[in-house]
Amino acid sequence: MLLAAAGGTVAPKPLFRDPVHDGAADASTVRDRRTGEWVMFYTNRRADLPMDDPRDVRWVHGTAIGVARSKDGAHWTYGGTAEIPRACTGETLWAPEVQWLAGQWHMWLTVVPGVFRDWNAPRFIVHLTSPDLKDWTCGEKLELGSDRVIDASVLALPKGGYQLFFNDERQDKAIVTADSDDLIHWTVKDRLTRTPGEGPKAFRWKGRYWLISDAWKGLLVMRSDDGRHWTTQPGHILATPGLQPTDRAKGQHPDIVVAGDRAYILYFVHQDGEDEAKASPDWKRRSVLQIAELTEKDGVISVDREAPTHVRLTR
Repeated sequence: MLLAAAGGTVAPKPLFRDPVHDGAADASTVRDRRTGEWVMFYTNRRADLPMDDPRDVRWVHGTAIGVARSKDGAHWTYGGTAEIPRACTGETLWAPEVQWLAGQWHMWLTVVPGVFRDWNAPRFIVHLTSPDLKDWTCGEKLELGSDRVIDASVLALPKGGYQLFFNDERQDKAIVTADSDDLIHWTVKDRLTRTPGEGPKAFRWKGRYWLISDAWKGLLVMRSDDGRHWTTQPGHILATPGLQPTDRAKGQHPDIVVAGDRAYILYFVHQDGEDEAKASPDWKRRSVLQIAELTEKDGVISVDREAPTHVRLTR
C-alpha cells in the first residue's frame, strides 16, 4: 500500500519534460518494489523532428518508451529508454500500461509496425513481463478482433479475473472491454463508450472503480460499483486550458496513482498555448507531463489544475 505523506513537496510545472525529443506523453507510473522509487514509462514522441508537411505524422512514429525515476513523485530524472525486445514489437511503441499483478510486472504496449506519414497503419497490443522493470520478456500479441487497437488498461476485478480496456479504431475509436482469467487469453466483451476517445485508465479508489479516458475535449470520467456497470459523469475534466506556463492546453491521456485515500492524475499537455508556438508552429507538437490531485464528492471527480500539487509517497 502506498500512503500519501502529509504535506509533501509541491510538484513543479511541468512535472516532467523529455530532454531528448521534448514529446513526453501517455505515462504509466508505478512504484519500484526493490528501490522504493517511482518509475514512469511514457511514449517518447519525436516532437523535435523537422517537418515540411504539417500532415506528416512521422514524428509520432519511430518512438521508443522513455523512462524517468523519482524518489518523491515531484522531481524526476530521465533514465533513457526501456529495453523492449524488438522480436515481438516494432519500430513504433506507444502507450505503455505497467502493473504488478500475479507476482510479476506486466506491460501492455501498443505497437505500430513501421514509421508512417499518416494514420493509416495497423496497430496492435502486445503483452510483456518483467521481474524488475528493466528486463522485459515477450509474451503474446492480444487477439482483440481488430487490426487497429491501441491504449490498454487492465483492472483486477473484485470477484477474480481481469478486465482490459482499449481503444478500437474500427469501432469509431470507442473504448471496448475484454475479459481474462489468466492475463493471457482475452475475450472481447462490450463497447463501453458511444463517443470517440482513447487512452483509458481504470483504477479503484474510495470504494469505487473509475475509468478516465481522453475524449479530445478534456477527459471523460466513468464510475462503477462492481467494475462491470458504468455510469458516465457529465462534462469533462481538464477541458479548460490552464493559466500557468506549460499547462495552457487541455489535459490528455491520463495516468492515475492512488495513494491511500488520495489520488493523483498525470496528464500530458501540448505546448501550442505557449509563447514559443507563436514564433514556431512546430512548437505545438511538443508536449509535457503535468500532475494534479483528484477530488471526489458524492461520486463526482474534479481537478483544480491551478492549485499547488503537494505530492510525496511513502510505503
